[in-house]
Amino acid sequence: MASLTNRPELLKDGKRLDGRAFNELRPIKIEAGILKNADGSAYLEWGNNKVLAAIYGPKEAVPKHFADPAKAIIKCRYSMAPFSGLSDHGRSGPNRRATEISKVTKEVFENVVLLNEFPGGEIDIFIEILQSDGGTRAAGITAASVALANAGIHMRDIVYAVSAGRIGEHVVLDVNMIEDNYSDADMPMAISPRNGDVLLLQMDGGFTREQLNEAMGMVLEAGKTISKVQREALQKLYEVGE
Repeated sequence: MASLTNRPELLKDGKRLDGRAFNELRPIKIEAGILKNADGSAYLEWGNNKVLAAIYGPKEAVPKHFADPAKAIIKCRYSMAPFSGLSDHGRSGPNRRATEISKVTKEVFENVVLLNEFPGGEIDIFIEILQSDGGTRAAGITAASVALANAGIHMRDIVYAVSAGRIGEHVVLDVNMIEDNYSDADMPMAISPRNGDVLLLQMDGGFTREQLNEAMGMVLEAGKTISKVQREALQKLYEVGE
C-alpha cells in the first residue's frame, strides 16, 4: 500500500469509486486453450487486468540434478509486461515483487497438482500480466489453474484466488489498483473450493477479528462465481471440440 498522506477518497455515496458494492467482483472472463504451442493455456480478463497463463509439461526435469525421483517439480515465472501499467511494476525484467509472487504461486500449485504421478518430471507455469489494475497475483493463479486443467494435469481441485481489503471500517472484495495503493489493508487469498482449504493468505495492513471473518466470508462466496467461470471456460473448449 502507498502512503496514506493525501490519499484520495475511495468511497463515494456508499459505493466504491468504480461503482461497485463492497462485496462485488469486477467482471471476469476466461478463455482456455488459446496457445497452440503450449500444453495448456488460458487468457483471463478481470476488470482491467489482462493475463495470459501457459503450461509446459510434464517433461523431463532440466537440469537433471533438480529432478526428484519421487515426484515432479514445479517451476513458476510470474512477470509483468513492460507496457502492462503505469507503475514501476511494469518495468522490464525480474524484480523482487515478481520473484515473490512466482514463489507463492509455485507453492499454491505444489499443494494441488498430483506431483507423484510424474516422478523425475517438471511442470513449468508461465504467467504474463499484459495489463494490470490491481489483484494480478490472484488473477494469475486463477488463470494458471485453468491452464493446468487444460493441459490435462491431474489436480485435487481447480484453485481460485481473489483479494479482500479494508477501506476505513468497511471490508471490500476484489481490490483494484487505486484501492490496493491507498486502502488500509489488502489480503489476497487462494482457495481450494472443494474443501475450502486456504492455499495462500498474505496480508498487508490489518483487520479486526470480525473484519477478518467478514473478508474470508466474502472470498468464499465470491469463489462460487469465479469457479463457475473457470469451469465454463473448460467446458466451452471441449464442447467446441466435439
